[in-house]
Amino acid sequence: MTYKDLINQKKGDFNAAFEHARSEVAGIRTGRANASMVEDVAVEYMGSRLKIKELATITTPEPRVILIQPWDKQAIPLIEKALRESSSGLNPSADSNGVRLTLPQLTEERRKEFIRILHQKVEESRIKVRQVREDVLKKVQAEVRAKTAREDDLHRAKEEIQKIVDDLNKKFDELTKKKEAELLNS
Repeated sequence: MTYKDLINQKKGDFNAAFEHARSEVAGIRTGRANASMVEDVAVEYMGSRLKIKELATITTPEPRVILIQPWDKQAIPLIEKALRESSSGLNPSADSNGVRLTLPQLTEERRKEFIRILHQKVEESRIKVRQVREDVLKKVQAEVRAKTAREDDLHRAKEEIQKIVDDLNKKFDELTKKKEAELLNS
C-alpha cells in the first residue's frame, strides 16, 4: 500500500474529527436559542435511549426560547427529566404541549466559562487529528523499514499530511473565532 493510499484511507478520520468539533461547538450555548443545544440529549423512552431530535420537533419561537414538542405526549416528562439531568444547565418547564426552555441572559462569567469549554472541545479534536497523522506516519515508517517503501515516500507523506493538518487547523481557528464572537456579542 502506498503512502497516498494510506492518506486517502485516513481522510475520513480527519474529516470526522472536524465534524465532531463542529457539532460539539454548536452545542455550546450562546445568548440565542438554537435547536442544536438540546437535539442530541439522550432520553430513556420505551426501553431504549433516543435523542430528543428523534422524539420531537424542536423550534425556537423566540430568540431565547426553545420549544420541544414530542410526537407522543407521554414523552414530555421523560424529556423534561433528561434535560434536567443533562449538563446543559437549563431549567425546563413542561406543559400539555411540550417542554419549554428559556435561556437566561449570559453573565460575563458564564461567557468566559463557555469560551473555555469551546477551546477545550476544539483542542480535543486537534489532538484527534494529530493522532491520525501520527498513525499514518508510523505505518509509512514501518513500510520504509520493511523495504516496501522508500525514504522519499516518508518525506512526501509528511508534507502531504502536514498540508491536510494545516488546512484543518485553519478551519478549527475559524470555527473558534466565529463561536467566540457569538458568545461575546450575544
